[in-house]
Amino acid sequence: MIQSRIPFRLSSKLMAALGGALALAGCTTTNPVQVTRFHLDQPLAPGSFSIESTPAMGPGSPVAPDSIELNMYSDIVAGELTRLGYTRASGPADSELTVSVLVDRGTRPDYNAGGSSVSFGIGGASFGRHTGFGGGVGTTVPIGNRQERFIVGTRMQVQIKRRSDGTAIWEGRAMTEAKGQSPDASPQAAVAKLAHAMFAGFPGESGKTISVK
Repeated sequence: MIQSRIPFRLSSKLMAALGGALALAGCTTTNPVQVTRFHLDQPLAPGSFSIESTPAMGPGSPVAPDSIELNMYSDIVAGELTRLGYTRASGPADSELTVSVLVDRGTRPDYNAGGSSVSFGIGGASFGRHTGFGGGVGTTVPIGNRQERFIVGTRMQVQIKRRSDGTAIWEGRAMTEAKGQSPDASPQAAVAKLAHAMFAGFPGESGKTISVK
């Protein structure tokens, strides 16, 4: 399984707020998306943007900067921003804003019982009842018939910065789960769902975690 990881620093408040919500969400297997956004409580005028990515190198899963998967995730996020009135620039030098995107996936056994977490590879990152945000690299998502016994978790982080001074003006984090055999568990479907939920009601109420169906 190829995994994409585009790292950046999130505020500690954002991590704590979403972590509490996901801990509650881990009690049951549901399809809603848990979303938390942070911003500066200032008007966010639409402008031109570029999406810059530096994929992580995990064991057996290096992702090339021009990989189809990375481009797919970037295009999904770009589509949401375009819908909001932003314009995708032809290149970084022509953009007013820099958008960073991180997508991470993992699994937990589906035994129709709570208590297990979704493991996101090496580094201790997990989703579920036991929630943590580590620097995990590498993702184990079963394929084939084994998928039906697993819950697949997908999380996404997005940060928007002003290119002129490097100030972060908006941050978002979202997570959802789906049964392994469900169409919602595919990378494209999961990321599209997360992006749509994350940008719903943009910029959103800063510091509040919501559940989007």
